[in-house]
Amino acid sequence: MTQTALWLRRLDAPAGTAVPDLQLVCFPHAGGSAGFYRPLAAELADHAEVLGVQYPGRQDRYAEPVVTDVHRLADQVAEVLGQGAGDRPRALLGHSLGAVVAYEVAARLGDSAPVALIVSGRPAPSRIRRTTAHQLSEDALAEQVMSLGGTDSELLDHPELRSLLLPLIRDDYQASETYRFGGGPALRCPVVAFTGDDDPLTPVADARVWAEHTTGAFRLHVLSGGHFFLTEHWAAVARTVRSSTEAVLT
Repeated sequence: MTQTALWLRRLDAPAGTAVPDLQLVCFPHAGGSAGFYRPLAAELADHAEVLGVQYPGRQDRYAEPVVTDVHRLADQVAEVLGQGAGDRPRALLGHSLGAVVAYEVAARLGDSAPVALIVSGRPAPSRIRRTTAHQLSEDALAEQVMSLGGTDSELLDHPELRSLLLPLIRDDYQASETYRFGGGPALRCPVVAFTGDDDPLTPVADARVWAEHTTGAFRLHVLSGGHFFLTEHWAAVARTVRSSTEAVLT
């Protein structure tokens, strides 16, 4: 398997399907996998080739150690995307942990920089998160994860699955909670930020600070819901992806 195939999964595109001009690379949350974005891929089938990033340590990459440092993870993804750089425009999208990984990848891509960065459910990089959930006991960590919801949280009710999933989630939380913004110049591409109006991890004020990390245009969308509001608003997110990228396709 090539490095590109190892890290990037094309979502909801049967063999022989025409490849749209835009490439959208999606970065999952802590404990998440590339397939989280399948509903978004279905909404954008005619507009973008949607690729989910598969981090080490999950599903078919289960045997690989989880990367517990966002900067190191971004280095690896940026290297893969740099090798695949072509003439097609590319946008990046990330939720929660995935938002800062996507941001750090965008900062590393240089001449292959994305045409847009879309971030969700995460305070701006310069907002330090002083949380230590990755140090909680097994039961307390499981309780916190389940309180946030998400597509896989109910799996933690099953002891066997909990024993498999919690170490991965803990390592991803470590990456998320120990991340610190390293400075550097602002991005030049447009940035779009999303948060939920009931998201306990991303107050609107902290989401708005993403504007300070780009010299390009900035938009903030506040949607109904908690930390995983995305799962209730895939169509709205897809509309924003379209409006944020259609100019580069004309």
